[in-house]
Amino acid sequence: MSTQFEPAYVALLESGELKRRVETAYRRLAACDLCPRECGVNRLQDEKGVCHTGKRAVVSSFNPHFGEEAPLVGRGGSGTIFFSWCNLKCQFCQNYEISQLGQGREVESEDLAAMMLHLQDMGCHNINFVSPTHVVPQILAGVLLAAQAGLRLPLVYNTGGYDSLNTLVLLDGVFDIYMPDMKYADPEIALKYSKIKNYPTINQAAVKEMHRQVGDLVMDERGVALRGLLVRHLVLPEGLAGTAEIVRFLATEVSTNTYLNIMDQYRPCYKANEMPPLNRRITHQEYEEAVRLAHEAGLHRLDDRRTRLMWILV
Repeated sequence: MSTQFEPAYVALLESGELKRRVETAYRRLAACDLCPRECGVNRLQDEKGVCHTGKRAVVSSFNPHFGEEAPLVGRGGSGTIFFSWCNLKCQFCQNYEISQLGQGREVESEDLAAMMLHLQDMGCHNINFVSPTHVVPQILAGVLLAAQAGLRLPLVYNTGGYDSLNTLVLLDGVFDIYMPDMKYADPEIALKYSKIKNYPTINQAAVKEMHRQVGDLVMDERGVALRGLLVRHLVLPEGLAGTAEIVRFLATEVSTNTYLNIMDQYRPCYKANEMPPLNRRITHQEYEEAVRLAHEAGLHRLDDRRTRLMWILV
């Protein structure tokens, strides 16, 4: 990490604002409205809504991860903490055992802090919270404890992209790197395959707010991400993800300098085999069409098959 870099949350820690954010976030669990579903259950009393998570976060695993985007991985890996459950119900989720079946164990804030510090000690370049939307208060509490104990890595908010603006406000100045999915451009397709309402509208508003907070992706001299927005877009069969609309949105309403990972790894998982055309992998032509559309929209910082190959060869 660059010697000049200091993660955003350090200033909030020193001013006492980080502690206040933790308290505010936990109050919202009493009638939970953390995500746009706004279930309204009292999670402080362990009532559970769509995300099946009560007062404590559930963690599936934590480890250095070398399969993330190159700017996150560097040489030391991205320090991922995988949270169980999710506020989306993607019928094709490749991690459905974690996101839909809830494999994992409940943890306290002290446990989360210990995980972060351990990953820092292992030489990871960042702390990468995977599926964080439904456990923002617990994450903030863990970050507070870890920062008090010496955590100084950038924080990555690695989300499915169905995030509330009111919750993102709590994260302003805490997270250095946002990595949202942009899954769909069509609300009917989102409802059919992820059981979620108004995904495109909510997703686009969230991505714009994330970019407002952290800007375009900035990397150090080694090509390791320090701050900014990375967007993920998974190409689906028969154009179901709405790539043309999504890349147009990014180019015209966010920034042509947006770092976009066009993902080619779709494969039928979970219930996808019962839901054609999701019962097949994408073709080479479908993927190349998505890349072409991104270039034509004016996006030039693409993480695709070719750029990933170049990173490997280097």
